[in-house]
Amino acid sequence: MKVKYFAWVRERVGKAEETIEPPSTVRTVEELIAWLSSQSEAYAYAFEKPKVIRAAIDHAHVKSDAAIAGAREIAFFPPMTGG
Repeated sequence: MKVKYFAWVRERVGKAEETIEPPSTVRTVEELIAWLSSQSEAYAYAFEKPKVIRAAIDHAHVKSDAAIAGAREIAFFPPMTGG
């Protein structure tokens, strides 16, 4: 699946997007964040406060317990404010 990172999440990870293959035990957005965090210090830093990270699966905003099976794209971004 393709994973995209936006704003300070992108800055901390060090890339805008990548293609990944998480293990089959990773089934939700929350589990994906935990798995990514275990991959390197950069990911751990990017996801150090997982509760504030927002996610979208195939361009639809989802909660952290959303299933990732069949997702073509998952995007992670910090909370945004209007203006």
